[in-house]
Amino acid sequence: MVEVVEAVPKGPPPTSANLHHPPPRCSVSGTPGPRPRDICRELLAALDASEGRRQRRKRDTTPDAIGLAIKLDLLQRAITADPDPDQFEAWLQEQCFAAGPGEGGVRAMALSIFEEWRLAEDAEYFRDWLARGAPSDDAPRDRAAR
Repeated sequence: MVEVVEAVPKGPPPTSANLHHPPPRCSVSGTPGPRPRDICRELLAALDASEGRRQRRKRDTTPDAIGLAIKLDLLQRAITADPDPDQFEAWLQEQCFAAGPGEGGVRAMALSIFEEWRLAEDAEYFRDWLARGAPSDDAPRDRAAR
C-alpha cells in the first residue's frame, strides 16, 4: 500500500494581501537574482548586434532604428534608476504611462526588456552569454574599440 503525503507549504498562509504576489526570485544557489540594472547594462551590449543586422538590411529600417532608440533609452534609464527586482515591472509600467497616449513603442520595448530580464533570471545560459558581452557575428566589427 502506498501512502500519499501532501507537502504543506511553509510560510504564512495565503491572504488577500499576498495571494497574487510571488515570493522574491532567487537563483538556483539561493542567493538573490541579478538586479535589473546589471542585466540592462549587459543588454546594451547585445543591442550592438541588432544595430549591425539593421544596417545590413536592404529595406527601409527607420522603424527598426526608432525601436532600438526607444529600447536604448529605457535601458539607460533603468540603469540610472536602479529599481529593485520586485519593482522592475512596475517601474517599466511607469515609463509607459509617462510616455502618454503615444506609448505603443515604449510599451513594446518595455515588454521586450522585461522578458529578457526574466529570461536572464531563469536561464543560466542566457545570463552567461550576456555576461560574456553578448558575442555575435552580427555585431559591428569596431565593437572591440568601443
